[in-house]
Amino acid sequence: MTQTSNDALTKVPAITLGFWIIKILATTFGETAGDSVSMSWLGETTANAPTSFWQSGYLIGTGIFGAVLALLVVVQILAKRFNPWLYWATIIASTTAGTTLADFATRSMGIGYPGGSLLLLACVLASLFVWRQSLGTVSVSSVHEPKAELFYWLTITFSQTLGTALGDWIADGPLGYLGSAVIFGGLLAFIALAYFRTSIDRVALFWAAFILTRPLGAVVGDFLDKPHERGGLELSRLWATTVLGVAIVALIFIFRQRAAPADAREAH
Repeated sequence: MTQTSNDALTKVPAITLGFWIIKILATTFGETAGDSVSMSWLGETTANAPTSFWQSGYLIGTGIFGAVLALLVVVQILAKRFNPWLYWATIIASTTAGTTLADFATRSMGIGYPGGSLLLLACVLASLFVWRQSLGTVSVSSVHEPKAELFYWLTITFSQTLGTALGDWIADGPLGYLGSAVIFGGLLAFIALAYFRTSIDRVALFWAAFILTRPLGAVVGDFLDKPHERGGLELSRLWATTVLGVAIVALIFIFRQRAAPADAREAH
């Protein structure tokens, strides 16, 4: 099969170093952008924050970003071939919706970080299980038909939401934002080492790494915009989001994006 045919069959990028760098920046962008809307613009953390469960800024923010995500997923599925701009726009929408949804689950619903993390972990595992039972694989190299794409984006959205809750949970403890970033960064390095030095299933390693990039982005994003007294840099959420967005666009140009071949082992 030629590379051109592979590109026509897959609508996800090849898993390269550039992919992971952009993914981490996208998850950080999702944290600052989500907080900009739900906390700064909708007043969730201001003196005039809504008290009604259904008026929660987190819920309203989730509705806004969820609608954008749903639209982009439909466009992604209808697309005939891999488009890096469409793909990363959908990733950013999923991580931003994941930020506000995780905050809604852990704060507005009152189940806390442990409860929210466990609930969302169950959602990720259930999505992967049903996906595997339905199609026989959860490899990203199989994402070239509508059913697989739906499972792919559902799993990704759950994983982005889980990562937000997990990152907030760990960062809220004694480690703080920087300590948590070191922990999650170390876990990602361990997974990379396992990929190159062991025979552990590549699909499992991919999803483990994919999930862990989200809490790393969450704690880095919080480090950028949280107050000094909480260990953050207290940068403007809007400016942090803008700078991250510009960096993502630049890296998409720098790291040439290509579709993952349908039969490529490294795409697992």
